[in-house]
Parts: sequence; structure tokens; C-alpha cells
Amino acid sequence: MDREDIDPRHFGDKLAYNRAVVIEQPQRWLAVAGHEARDDSGGIAAVGDIRGQIRVTFQRLGDTLHKAGFALSDLVQIRIFTVDIGAVTANYDAVLDVLAEADCRPTSLLAEVRALSDPRMLIEIEGLAAQ
Repeated sequence: MDREDIDPRHFGDKLAYNRAVVIEQPQRWLAVAGHEARDDSGGIAAVGDIRGQIRVTFQRLGDTLHKAGFALSDLVQIRIFTVDIGAVTANYDAVLDVLAEADCRPTSLLAEVRALSDPRMLIEIEGLAAQ
């Protein structure tokens, strides 16, 4: 598979962001449903703690990718949904740290929604990975 990052422009380096990613001849794609900060028993982890929920959500996303034979670095797109965009932007360094550690620079969306499936959830992340 060949990957080409397209037009990161001025936000690219600061926010680990690309306007587009071209994938030539991928062998495998993985569409990843929205992940949230669930603990091992299925409850919501880090209630009221956006940084904690970002960390746990990416951990769960990474677990799913790993089970399918992918890694966070294979993500070419993420969509982050939150009920509090101000809290996420104020703590976006937590997102950037995970992406930098994984050497991942996907296309991305950050959007505020009125509600998620559990009122204790502050963030949900879905993705698309390619190899």
C-alpha cells in the first residue's frame, strides 16, 4: 500500500491533520464504529474527566484495531464527536499525544453533538484504517 498525505496546510503540523490521504492499492480496509471510554465491565470510565475519556477511548480504539491486525498508525480518518467541544479543544493535546506516539496523521473531524448514547459519555471516536 502506498499512502500520500495531501495538503496539510497551516493546521497540519500543529494538529496532526491532513485535508486528504490518498491510499494506492490497499490490501485491507477496516471501518471502525464509534468507540467510547468503557471500562472492562462495560461501564463508562473517567466520568466527568475529558482527558481520561480521550485516553480510554483511544485505548479501546487501539484494542479493536489490534484485534483486526491493524494499528493506530493505520488510521487514515477519525471522527471525534463530543458533547463539549470547548473541553475537547482545551485538552486536544491529549489527542495529539496519542496520534504522535502512534505516528498517525489521519484526516479528521471534530464535531459537537447534543448527546451521545450514554449521558456520562463526553466523547466518541470512529475511524477508517487501511493497509
